[in-house]
This record gives sequence, C-alpha cells and structure tokens, in this order.
Amino acid sequence: MTSPSLRKLEEDLEVNKTTLHNWKKNRPKLYEFIINSYKDKELLKKNLEILIKQKEIIEHEITLTKKRV
Repeated sequence: MTSPSLRKLEEDLEVNKTTLHNWKKNRPKLYEFIINSYKDKELLKKNLEILIKQKEIIEHEITLTKKRV
C-alpha cells in the first residue's frame, strides 16, 4: 500500500499543496485519517476485483455443468 500522491489528494479533496502540508504539520490525525482512507479504498478495490473474477469463474463452471447435463 502506497500513499496517494499529492496531486491525487489535491484533485480529490479540491485543496492545494500548501493546505495539505499544513494539515500534515498542524493536524496530523486528519492527514493520517485521509491517507488511511485511501489505503482502505485500495484494499476494497482489490477485493472487489477478486470477487468479480471469482464470479466469472463460477458462471463459467455453471455453464459447463449445464452443457454436460
């Protein structure tokens, strides 16, 4: 898990780099929460991709089984 880039944060949060640096310096809990949220989002996305692949595999197995029957 990598931290999001400053550009990504700027775009998503609609703030500038100075604001981000100020949050990091003066409000570390807020900044840490934001970074952890992005990491959680990344994990959820990976899990969702895995579930979609599993669904496709199961659907393929079902069609094969139907053809055999």
